[in-house]
Amino acid sequence: MDWHVFKLTLGAKGKWYEHVLYMFQGNQDGAYPMGGVVRDTAGNLYGTTVAGINTHGGVGQLFKLVRHSRGGWSKLVLHYFEGPPRDGGDSPAPVVFDAAGNLYGTAYDAWDTGCCGVVFEYIK
Repeated sequence: MDWHVFKLTLGAKGKWYEHVLYMFQGNQDGAYPMGGVVRDTAGNLYGTTVAGINTHGGVGQLFKLVRHSRGGWSKLVLHYFEGPPRDGGDSPAPVVFDAAGNLYGTAYDAWDTGCCGVVFEYIK
């Protein structure tokens, strides 16, 4: 498993260095963070995974990475996507903030309903 959130830093002579911020473990921890991340004003990172089961089965998650004062990051699951018909799942697109700090994103909802997807809002 090599699913992670990383930072690239430009070093001397134009060489880029990768710094892994968080490594997903699969299953309940999530996997396939395909949409990238967005940062809030406090420096926390938010994103989604395409996979990540919970006790109900689930099909992905909305997560928050929090930086520790001594370095390192920890992940909080803000929402486990349940899939149709309750809500979407498999969210490969990036999330965005509005001016009030609410978080928005999209997720698939195609398997049971014949629909194309859902738009979600996460209110802090």
